[in-house]
Amino acid sequence: MNKILVTGGAGFLGSHLCDELLKEENNRVICLDNLYTGSERNIDHLKNNSNFEFINHDVTSPLDIVADQIYNLACPASPIHYQHDPVKTMKTSVLGSINVLNLAKKNNSRVLQASTSEIYGDPIEHPQTESYWGNVNPIGIRSCYDEGKRCAETLCVDYDRQYGVDTRIVRIFNTYGPRMNKNDGRVVSNFIVQAIMGKDLTIFGDGSQTRSFCYYTDLIDGFIKMMNASKPSTPINLGNPREFTILELANLVIKKVNSNSKICFSDLPSDDPKQRRPNIALANSLLSWVPAIEIEEGLDSTINYFKKIL
Repeated sequence: MNKILVTGGAGFLGSHLCDELLKEENNRVICLDNLYTGSERNIDHLKNNSNFEFINHDVTSPLDIVADQIYNLACPASPIHYQHDPVKTMKTSVLGSINVLNLAKKNNSRVLQASTSEIYGDPIEHPQTESYWGNVNPIGIRSCYDEGKRCAETLCVDYDRQYGVDTRIVRIFNTYGPRMNKNDGRVVSNFIVQAIMGKDLTIFGDGSQTRSFCYYTDLIDGFIKMMNASKPSTPINLGNPREFTILELANLVIKKVNSNSKICFSDLPSDDPKQRRPNIALANSLLSWVPAIEIEEGLDSTINYFKKIL
């Protein structure tokens, strides 16, 4: 059996990753989560699978698990959650990564670190390539997440250089789909919930800021390809390079939901990036990876999910 540890495995992306890994009969999946933002509801359907195990544990405490591969997804990823307890967020990225990397060093495990496009901050380079070092405020309200993830990347490459730990880093751009938390404050879930409930869709700023939205199935495919490919010498961007303004997204959601909601505007939060779009040339050349699901299709299934849970 190929033993695979997924930290943050009860979260939005982690639970979908567990699902996909368990499609291979020779995979045994250990899902580790402290349920700070994850939910057992996301993995209830897996608990009768003999190749699946759930462990309620905080990644900031040392780990004693045998695994061949480790996907380190443990960290609050939405602004509402990671700003609620910024010290906890930083500890999860830094101490959590140290504990994962020490475990990998002990067991000779391969590690995939889930990083983020937030390491680019409010980017001056557009679209963002992996060689861009970013434009991050180290003392802002988003810094606990941005700098925590940047530090986690540093730890990964230094454990590789110093101890020979096989580490791979993916930088995730905005991802959406079923199992998103309805209260996580991310723009896709916010707009869908507001539209379904008939409330005004709240846009922060004037709506001209841009994002690129990747459907979860494409991202999970990229995770697994990255884990099992020859080790690249650089982090890899994973995201859909099709760029939308936030105002365009709001109007698309209203149309898809067939809602009577209006759009209202509020002040833009501090350090909110003005534009975000991945250059995915490396993912394409090194992993043969390109996203297959465009937002018109992905929104349909995401809206249907929220209609069910609401």
